[in-house]
Amino acid sequence: MFRRKLTALDYHNPSGFDCKDETEFRNFIVWLEDQKIRHYKIEDRGNLRNIPSSEWPKSFEQYLQDVNCPFTVEERQESVDWLLGLAVRLEYGDNVEKYKNCQPATATKAEKPSDPLIHLDSSNPDFKAGVIGLASLLKIQRHDDYLVMLKAIRILIQERLTPEAIAKASQSKEGLPVALDKHILGFDTGDATLNEAAQILRLLHIEELRDLQTRINEAIVAVQAIIADPKTDHRLGKVGR
Repeated sequence: MFRRKLTALDYHNPSGFDCKDETEFRNFIVWLEDQKIRHYKIEDRGNLRNIPSSEWPKSFEQYLQDVNCPFTVEERQESVDWLLGLAVRLEYGDNVEKYKNCQPATATKAEKPSDPLIHLDSSNPDFKAGVIGLASLLKIQRHDDYLVMLKAIRILIQERLTPEAIAKASQSKEGLPVALDKHILGFDTGDATLNEAAQILRLLHIEELRDLQTRINEAIVAVQAIIADPKTDHRLGKVGR
């Protein structure tokens, strides 16, 4: 997931980098600070360069705070991606003349995608931080694909947070009167009051079952919609896995 940014930064092994490998990860952070970010003075990089030290995670945590990274040491992939984004921006700032004439590729009218989310750069650290913040605020489960999370946020907002949805939810629901004597309980408790209470509980239970069935049907429809719409990797120009 980091190959493009690593390639742009001339990392020696952009395709084989594994941030889960502890030694490789620590060496990568040292390389990134020494060669690209250079936030610390050379004499202040000792703790970060002390790769075998058991205190290295604390040094890295302090480093993330010093560069104002919004992610923690536990969020390794996110913090690496953010640091790479920072390094790319700094690299551009150091070589403005080299990159200023580069023109971004634009889609023609015939190739214009129907989904506006395709235009978003899902690898941008600011984009990722914003999506994570919205997902946390709306209590949406996190997903490895940030575009999937953004689509879930959009669906929730459209269904629950539009003025129409809020107005509809605010409307009081008044039930229809029910004649209990027309509904057979099926058993007798020996007490008329208890019989009526049991009838009411049964009717409420039936109503809950109907609501549950409706939700199950909605879930089935949602799953069918996902199955019928295979995921597209726009970077590879392929449909499916």
